[in-house]
Amino acid sequence: MIRLTERSAAIHQSFLTFQGRTMNEILESLTRCVERGKVNSKSPYPPDLKGQDGADEFARKAVEAGIPPQDILSNGLIIGMQRVGVRFRNKEIFVPDVLMAAKAMAAAMEHLKPFFKTDALKHKGTIVMGTVLGDLHDIGKKLVSMVIEGAGWEVIDLGTDVSPEKFLKAADEHPGCVIGLSALLTTTMVNMESTVKHVRTKHPNIKVIIGGAPVTEEFAQKIGADGYSADPQGAVEFLNSRCATN
Repeated sequence: MIRLTERSAAIHQSFLTFQGRTMNEILESLTRCVERGKVNSKSPYPPDLKGQDGADEFARKAVEAGIPPQDILSNGLIIGMQRVGVRFRNKEIFVPDVLMAAKAMAAAMEHLKPFFKTDALKHKGTIVMGTVLGDLHDIGKKLVSMVIEGAGWEVIDLGTDVSPEKFLKAADEHPGCVIGLSALLTTTMVNMESTVKHVRTKHPNIKVIIGGAPVTEEFAQKIGADGYSADPQGAVEFLNSRCATN
């Protein structure tokens, strides 16, 4: 009897409608808008969706329809950004496409922000990101940060030319966080090692992931980092499998 009741409730839920759409259709539309980078109805991109509702409108409809915020995030937005990360890794889409997807994600997230304050919605965890001391390159780190944030993580971006002391201060301020280090120059890679050592003098068990054009898996192992990724989706997979708290 219990199984039948649960099954009946699930079937009933799948057929609930809001403005002519089932709940599942709203979430699927939200996923598609994020994956395609459709921000809102006024956005001309992508051309084949011009004039149609975007992530902004579908996120609002999802909230108004009473879909749980965690479902909107997990079964709508995160799935869309996950597809973006995989397609970018496979070179099916490029940096501009990822940026538009992140913009669509951000538009939708505006409707969910209030729920983080009430604990109705929680991040999977927190990662502190930064380009290491002496390195001013920022684009790659920002790209990775966007995809990670789209996967349900809180991202604290310290910017570029970040000293070991600043990383340590951020680790103090965000207990249980993960540290993400970026470097684009071979001459600044050495500062990754000094940062790992400095942060672990006070936080010996903190997880660290590194990345950047000259960085390799071998180098990550050498300096004691827990993970390395050559692309944003790899960073997400590392965080989800090794570091998620929710």
